[in-house]
Amino acid sequence: MTMVQVRSLARYLEAFAPLAYQESYDNAGLIVGDPDMEITGVLVALDATETVIDEAIAKGCNVVVAHHPIIFKGLKKLNGKNYVERTVIKAIRNDVAIYAAHTNLDNVAGGVNFKIAEKLGLQHVRILAPKTQVLSKLVVFVPDSDLEAVLTAIYDAGAGRIGTYEHCSFRVGGTGTFRPLDGANPTVGEIGLDETVDEHRLEVILPAYLENSVVAAIQKAHSYEVPAYDVYPLNNANQEVGSGAVGELSEAMNLPDWLAYLKQQMHLNVIRYTPWRGTPIRRIAVCGGVGSFLLNDAVRAGADVFVTADYKYHEFFDADGRIVICDIGHYESEVFTKELIIQQLSKHFRTFAVILSDTVTNPVQYFT
Repeated sequence: MTMVQVRSLARYLEAFAPLAYQESYDNAGLIVGDPDMEITGVLVALDATETVIDEAIAKGCNVVVAHHPIIFKGLKKLNGKNYVERTVIKAIRNDVAIYAAHTNLDNVAGGVNFKIAEKLGLQHVRILAPKTQVLSKLVVFVPDSDLEAVLTAIYDAGAGRIGTYEHCSFRVGGTGTFRPLDGANPTVGEIGLDETVDEHRLEVILPAYLENSVVAAIQKAHSYEVPAYDVYPLNNANQEVGSGAVGELSEAMNLPDWLAYLKQQMHLNVIRYTPWRGTPIRRIAVCGGVGSFLLNDAVRAGADVFVTADYKYHEFFDADGRIVICDIGHYESEVFTKELIIQQLSKHFRTFAVILSDTVTNPVQYFT
């Protein structure tokens, strides 16, 4: 049986939720552990705490995949003076790797917020606030004889995808001209002589973080010694990447029915919410964890309700009769992320167990 290394697990997770899409303050990725270590089992948790590491050891798992990174800021010392240092020390002593998929998993279609939407039975789900400046356009000039090979290389490297469409490109024919100079090794033409070649101008959209790998793929597939290409940054919104999600219920509800439904579907103890406008509730915006920064996006999207967490007292006033804010708690809003990660890993890996953590890491307790 072929063993899987930690780096293969990381590579797979990062293909689904690229590290390039994490927020600037975040620390997603492999936090503790040797990327060459062979995996015996993976424990999936919301948080990587001491208790979770103990559970992983007891269950024969040498990898913990968590949503929240155990380390956000740089550690200057490791002497066990707080829970972060104690967790890291315990993981290192017991050869347990810790991997975090955090805001990068929040920010992709099919990620954390889409899982919340799934639990709420929402339809027609899309990103609430798509990100801009994460796309580029690549233009490359290709001789007719290389066109199919270069196109295949570009697509295989991850370019040419727009929303739910792949192999997207534009091409137009033309004439390329050049003169090889001394020291050149031309595929076509002779040193010192002008040359004309039938070529295509080929254009594709790509995620900006893939630029280097796409260019490398072009250079490998292209027959020219020095392929001519341009890369342009785009301000277009990427509908597959961004904050929050929004969708519709299959049927409209009144507020009491909605609150009961929300409580049941998300397994809640309590919901903090703002006054109802009295209009039917149909369109729902969601954001796992802290979501107050998306309130105006939810209003612009025409949402009747905004489900999120960690609202402060004065921030509730910002609803201002435009929308119902439902604060369900940070842990409660993201706990089903564990299911999402398990689903992703179980689809691809069969040589080790992927186990859902039994540890409740919620630091907030309720008296009911």
